[in-house]
Amino acid sequence: MSDTPAVTASGARSAAAQHIGAAFTGDLHIVLPVDVLNATRTITIERGTGNLAPRPVCVGRDEDLTWLRRVLTSDGSSAVTQSPAVHGLGGIGKTTLALHYAHRYRDSYTLVWWINAESPARIEQSLAALTMQLYPAWADAASELARTAWATTWLHCHRDWLLIFDNAEDPADLRPYTGALAGGHHLITTRRATGWPRTTPTRPLGTLAPEEAAQLLCAHALGDTEPTPDELQDARLLAADLGHLPLALDQAGAYLVQHPTVTLDSYRRTLDSKLAKAADGVDPERTITRIWTQTLKALEDRNPLAITVLNTLAWLAPDDIPLTLLRHLDTEEQLAEALGLLRTYSMVTLTRDTVGVHRLVQTVLRKQPGHPGRLDAEHALDTALDALPEPPDLAPAPDWDLLIPHLTALADSTPPDHHEDRAGLHYGTAAQYLYRQGHDARTIPLRRAHLRQCELILGSLHPYSLSARNNLGAAHRAAGDLERATSLYETTLAQSEQVLGHAHPDTLLSRNNLAAAYQQSGDLERAIPLYKATLAQYEEVLGHAHPDTLLSRNNLADAYQQAGDLERAIPLHEATLAQREEVLGHTHPDTLTSRHNLAHAYTSAGDPERAIPLYETTLAQREEVLGHTHPDTLMSRSNLAGTYGLAGDPERAIPLLETTLAQCEQILGSTHPQTANTRNNLDFLRLQPAPTQPTRPRWWQWRRRKAD
Repeated sequence: MSDTPAVTASGARSAAAQHIGAAFTGDLHIVLPVDVLNATRTITIERGTGNLAPRPVCVGRDEDLTWLRRVLTSDGSSAVTQSPAVHGLGGIGKTTLALHYAHRYRDSYTLVWWINAESPARIEQSLAALTMQLYPAWADAASELARTAWATTWLHCHRDWLLIFDNAEDPADLRPYTGALAGGHHLITTRRATGWPRTTPTRPLGTLAPEEAAQLLCAHALGDTEPTPDELQDARLLAADLGHLPLALDQAGAYLVQHPTVTLDSYRRTLDSKLAKAADGVDPERTITRIWTQTLKALEDRNPLAITVLNTLAWLAPDDIPLTLLRHLDTEEQLAEALGLLRTYSMVTLTRDTVGVHRLVQTVLRKQPGHPGRLDAEHALDTALDALPEPPDLAPAPDWDLLIPHLTALADSTPPDHHEDRAGLHYGTAAQYLYRQGHDARTIPLRRAHLRQCELILGSLHPYSLSARNNLGAAHRAAGDLERATSLYETTLAQSEQVLGHAHPDTLLSRNNLAAAYQQSGDLERAIPLYKATLAQYEEVLGHAHPDTLLSRNNLADAYQQAGDLERAIPLHEATLAQREEVLGHTHPDTLTSRHNLAHAYTSAGDPERAIPLYETTLAQREEVLGHTHPDTLMSRSNLAGTYGLAGDPERAIPLLETTLAQCEQILGSTHPQTANTRNNLDFLRLQPAPTQPTRPRWWQWRRRKAD
């Protein structure tokens, strides 16, 4: 049923069905060539090197700037958050404050690097861009994860830098960096007011004081011209009507610059007289909506294409939108004119190749009736993705990396009743690409949207819909959400039995995946009988040597091992490995899984001398076949390190576990079960003396991730 490898306790499934519209055929310590690694120490830069946007107008934030400087120079990290009154909404000026600080103190740092921290993928892209700037001769042909690893290593080797993590959504996304890089300063902007570590000082950023808001409005609207007393009073009244919200003041000022005959007072009189309020203060979303009518009308009067462009941008990721995605809207010359007009009205930011739009602007635009511009966004991505070759099985594909954040944003904002989603044809392909890169937990918005489209087009019981539901369950499982994964698997199994029958291969796959979810939850009383029944059916329907039968046999062996029944587990693992070598070859991912699991069984039996060579072989092969950053490779590295410890060799065990923990935090996240298990294993080895005799490792908890 799933064209993604089946979620199993210790195996991966071969390709089976296809998704609609497509046939699917970070490691921070990645191994680098010696000369490339040496370059992280030898490459130096001029003081103040960076990638900052131009210095913004910033008034009324002197106390905040003083606080930032004091905190950063005392402990090296901080977070700028909104006050609870506007928690979760933008436009308060966090990015402006951070950018102003970076410019003011730029000469204090060797490097000032701006990082889009909206997601782990965006962080990696920003760090990879640092490598492109510092070491282009090598970076041009390197993968994104290799560039990320190089940049992180460079930061380890140098001091006095400033990293600005802008728009952080999840504190866990930053821990691999703020927790590991200690040679400089970390500055975070975020809409989250809570959830930060106690060691991270936070500062709520509120709206501007009335007088400062009036000054900012005059600075935007009048430039260097000194306001008259009447103009200053009108600015105070208009600023109050806009709730002293910096983004609203900026956009109102931009409008007034473009319409010099419109006075501050006449502009204010055209606004809705009732100030939009939230429960505890100004409501930024409604405040921006209040100034929308005039701005959009002015844009439409001067260049209707600007409205089309803006509505298209509303549905994509807010940053780094390739200008190529807008080419279908008009000629290059007309687009340049429309984008220039949007920039003069402070609606977008522009570089030579990309455009960005404020998240609050996107929120307001998306809530307009009829979803204007959405079909243009879908068409842009549909055209761009159709022009790309099918993503490779394992190798990185930079063109796909560039577009996937925008496809994910579109998927995440798909209305439940939307029936004409052309870009939906690509959701499954993009999710599959991320899965093959070891990032299945990041596919949840894509998997969810793909399932929704399958259900809308084909119905909830169509085999493709069942496949999509299975894949969504696997994505939740990869993210550590076993409750949601199990619920999806149970539903899919019941529907598969109803539609396809109890012995259909796709039904057997669903049964296998559900058993795997039970096993990972620790419910072996339900997992083992389900595995046994499924294996018997596989043998009857597909034969004893079919890859899916071997997968089922492998999973049953792993469940026996988890239950402590090594007398059943080890012979079953040995037989499965021999069959997989014969049927699939010695380096097939499923064969590598069997070899790894047999080594793990030997370790559980207290025989590290047989386990270590198998682990070492499997790790080398996984690095070659899957890459250094794949979760399975991380698992091999962690288990090898643990077995070194059990064999009484902490000098090899602890450094390898430390490296693996950093990699897991980067690739899987700090809260992922595999990351937590690696951390527990490292703590165990640090606290316990090496055993004089190998003992059965009750503490060893790493379980194989179920690939979907």
